[in-house]
Amino acid sequence: MLFTWRTDLSPRPTPFVGPACCWRFGSFQNQWGETMTARDWRIEGKYVEYCSCDLGCPCESMADPTYGICTGLVAFKIDKGHCDKVDLDGLAVVGTFYFPRAIHHGQGVFQPIVDERADDAQREALFYILSGEDQKPGTMFQIFASIIETIKDPQFAKITFDWNLEKRSARIEVPGFVKATSEPIRNPVTDEEHRMLTVLPNGWVFHEAEGAAGFAKGTGAIKFDLSRRHSSLANVAWGPNGLAYSYDEYRQRYGRP
Repeated sequence: MLFTWRTDLSPRPTPFVGPACCWRFGSFQNQWGETMTARDWRIEGKYVEYCSCDLGCPCESMADPTYGICTGLVAFKIDKGHCDKVDLDGLAVVGTFYFPRAIHHGQGVFQPIVDERADDAQREALFYILSGEDQKPGTMFQIFASIIETIKDPQFAKITFDWNLEKRSARIEVPGFVKATSEPIRNPVTDEEHRMLTVLPNGWVFHEAEGAAGFAKGTGAIKFDLSRRHSSLANVAWGPNGLAYSYDEYRQRYGRP
């Protein structure tokens, strides 16, 4: 799945209301209605995505989705992160989504699911980051804010997040909402594992991602049932200006492929 930014998209007015925050595209307020100022934040950790495209996802090459629509989930776990003085280490976030066309056309539907272990301050910080507020245009969360029209009620739940980049395997589970696994792609003739690496030196979600076969079922507000569809696993680092590392810095830090 590739999120393509359109410069003609203006922020949407749809509200995102949670127990400790109010997320509106174009403004961020805490529970007392006070507008928040720009914050210093950074998160680094593990990322996995699942979409309804065939293995390899043609959207990564600027083509249309395999089956016209785009649906699935994204998930990340923060190894090290902060938002001002709020520590975000160890927390996970999952988002299920649906787009009726290639996602740069907008009209997206999104349901955020935040780690139940997050306290009020951490929840508010995560919603601030997810909102795209005060972020450079063309960066990941700012793009999300531009292409999503409908936000389903945010959920706070136990998130199982198992992830192994070397083995190209992952397991994401949120009881009552979504269950997904990734496994290596296999050669249809020899059954040997087939490695597929997506390299995007100028990417804005990740620089490099391992391709995998994804199996995912959404049972919450956004429903889908995907078998052997596209999945990607990546190390990521994000901040208000987008990817926190240049491609060369990324290669030095993670030493891949």
